[in-house]
Amino acid sequence: MASRSAVLGIDRGGFQYGVTTIFDNVSFQLDDARTALVGENGAGKSTLLKCLAGELELASGQIVKSRGSRIGIVPQEIPSDMADVPVRAFLERALPADSRDDTWKIDVLLDDLKIPPDMAERGFGELSGGWQRLMLIAAAKLGDPDLLILDEPTNHLDIENINKLEAWLEEDRLPMLVVSHDREFLEKMTSRTIFLRKDGAHTFNLPFGEAREELLRKDALDAKRRALEQKEIARLEKMAMRYKAWGVLNDAFHKKQRTTERRIARIEENATEVYKPKNRALELNDEAIDAKIALRLSNLVVKTPDQSRTLITIDRLVIAAGERVALLGPNGSGKSTLLNLLARSYDPAQEHYDGRAPVRYNPATKLVYFEQRMADLPVELTLREYIAQLKSVTNSGAVAILAKAGFPFERIDDKIRKLSFGEQTRLLFLYMKLLQPNFYLLDEPTNHLDIEGQEDLEEQLEQSEVSCIFVSHDRFFTRTAATRFIEIRRGRLIEVDNADDFFDSQMG
Repeated sequence: MASRSAVLGIDRGGFQYGVTTIFDNVSFQLDDARTALVGENGAGKSTLLKCLAGELELASGQIVKSRGSRIGIVPQEIPSDMADVPVRAFLERALPADSRDDTWKIDVLLDDLKIPPDMAERGFGELSGGWQRLMLIAAAKLGDPDLLILDEPTNHLDIENINKLEAWLEEDRLPMLVVSHDREFLEKMTSRTIFLRKDGAHTFNLPFGEAREELLRKDALDAKRRALEQKEIARLEKMAMRYKAWGVLNDAFHKKQRTTERRIARIEENATEVYKPKNRALELNDEAIDAKIALRLSNLVVKTPDQSRTLITIDRLVIAAGERVALLGPNGSGKSTLLNLLARSYDPAQEHYDGRAPVRYNPATKLVYFEQRMADLPVELTLREYIAQLKSVTNSGAVAILAKAGFPFERIDDKIRKLSFGEQTRLLFLYMKLLQPNFYLLDEPTNHLDIEGQEDLEEQLEQSEVSCIFVSHDRFFTRTAATRFIEIRRGRLIEVDNADDFFDSQMG
């Protein structure tokens, strides 16, 4: 392993897409500390990582990199040209040029990660999204980097593999820069936090939770200081007005007026900058279901998509109106398949409320389904077109709705594909809210939401009276958002008191 000193940084860096500034005046150096990079959706985190990797060029400032240093980079998106590449060949390709014969390292790695030997012979595209992500991280680490850059490393991983990843990364304390919305992962794995904002980077030599408290304290002090400055400006402006009036009688007051106005100008020139977060709360519709029972399942068999194997057998399950149910289980246990079946079974136009159907919704149910891949999101539509396609929304009304949700006016005619994954998630939640649902099926809703967005979602779920069944590998969100926990265990649904026993059982 190469020397672990400061090998990468950015000096007064800025980046623009067209006339839109993504970030500006960003400076920091990366050294031995494991660093979290945190920011709102759209703040430019992934763009900044691409600049650090040399994939994009800064509009201003410069990237500073030590000569000969090796940087391991794991992108958020899976490369599209790797589907047919065997896993072992992919990992062999990741070995440094001077270590291509050390293929034993691959066997050690596969053993450390408890990866079945046959998986290494399969094509990369045959793996689940979670295993693909683990292989990308493994490949980056095989390259013997001085620094590892990870963009959303826990996305698509189940709890068992998140625990496995954390233990594996802890083994040699390789320096890292991590972009993640998984608060628990950040707390465990990082000791320094950089907050990316429009005015630059704010660095704290503290783990995320403590760093955030310090940042909020700084914001509060800045706001207080700015209020005092504005109060002083108001006092001086009144004084200058009096000097101006008195100048009619004595020209000496004109000089005092100009002196006072110069003092006002100096205060305004050096005014304290106060951070103003985007007004973009993620809101859920809170229309309650009238009756006490929102959903009733009986004699339901959940099979794999090709119908070849039974995943879950449900004799009876009742979800009360207003309950928020966390569905727990390892990858492959059928969580997403069950949600998908529940979504497909919802059709108020059909008579499935006769007491015989295995899935029976309350007739007052208005259901929406958030599918983790967001495959149905029409990415070639503009934001305005997407919202305006709702019957209840006019073209001008779409503009107002998007603006209120925090989407800048200059971007409402951009195609949805230009948004970050987090912004796409926010847009989809906005669209679902306009449908006025009272029952949510959510499959990994926090995968791309920033931390503020996750907290908005948690708060809205807690305060609203909507019913909800959700699947999430985010441990913090699961504990906070759910009122009830149901685990898939050996093909059956088991009611459990909390999620922590399940999380602990996945430690491996």
